[in-house]
Amino acid sequence: MQVNVNSMLAYQSWMNQSANNVANINTESFDANRTVIEEGPVPVSESTGKPTDLAKEMTDQIVVADGFEAQASVIKTYDEMLGTLLDMKG
Repeated sequence: MQVNVNSMLAYQSWMNQSANNVANINTESFDANRTVIEEGPVPVSESTGKPTDLAKEMTDQIVVADGFEAQASVIKTYDEMLGTLLDMKG
């Protein structure tokens, strides 16, 4: 279950970075950042060297929302299974 929580935190970091890119879309000389999710303790943010691509950001936000929802669903299912197990023992 910790893997699911870590995934949700990574998705949250990715969404925050995307939201920052969208919020700064009209800021002069703003270079969009991207979140790099690799094996390790925390996601890393790096500059793309390019302006914000709104279509890419919106597409990424859909992917992030779906991924976050999938991880939450796994945690919810685990919780329900644990509850059923406890009901059976009690």
